[in-house]
Amino acid sequence: MTLSVFVEHLGVLSPLEEHDREGILSLPVSEKRIPAGGYIAREGTASSTFSVLIDGLAYCQKLACFNARQIVSLAIPGDALDLPNLFLAAADHDIRALTDCETAVVHSELLRELAQRRPAVARAFMVKALVESSVSREWSLNIGRRDARTRIAHLLCEHMVRTRARGLTTGDIMYFPLTQEQLGDATGLTAVHVNRMLRSLEADNLIEKRKGSQIRIPCVDTLRMAGDFSARYLHLRASTEAQNQ
Repeated sequence: MTLSVFVEHLGVLSPLEEHDREGILSLPVSEKRIPAGGYIAREGTASSTFSVLIDGLAYCQKLACFNARQIVSLAIPGDALDLPNLFLAAADHDIRALTDCETAVVHSELLRELAQRRPAVARAFMVKALVESSVSREWSLNIGRRDARTRIAHLLCEHMVRTRARGLTTGDIMYFPLTQEQLGDATGLTAVHVNRMLRSLEADNLIEKRKGSQIRIPCVDTLRMAGDFSARYLHLRASTEAQNQ
């Protein structure tokens, strides 16, 4: 049942009948563990498998000249890590483990065959791809048009809303293990600038950093305003609470 968290997420994005869910859950799955910092996929490599994150956190990155890195998305349990592998010949980005991770691996051909037989499954994968594009556009806007403080507040809001919607966060404290350097790579800022902005958010009581890579958000609505955040682009139709935040 390692794919259950993924199937639940797909069902939020696009309705799935019980036989569609069972079709995915019955696929042969192998589990793979990746240590923090390890590569789950590398740009330019071909793969015949499809991976789902079932434990831990991961991120996708692109490298520019001189190994300058841009983190382009964060993955939480239930996310498909390499959706393009279903139809594209080679990966166009790296996927790395942010923490120790566990993935569920399925042969892509089996998923493609299932999608051909089950229109609802095919539609769910299409919607998933469209939502990923929506998130990518929001990240482009965040980096291109928001100031540094707003960028960081926005990313924190996104992580809180997404993890709440998956049942990974309850209350006002979330696990957010990105280093200041990694947070800078996700927002187009230097680690020094990230440090200043985090201290600014703390000074205004918008966040409270705690031990164990935890951040307390006293009032999500207040942080949402500081981050120019609306959850619309996440398309969390089945979670009214998350949408309102």
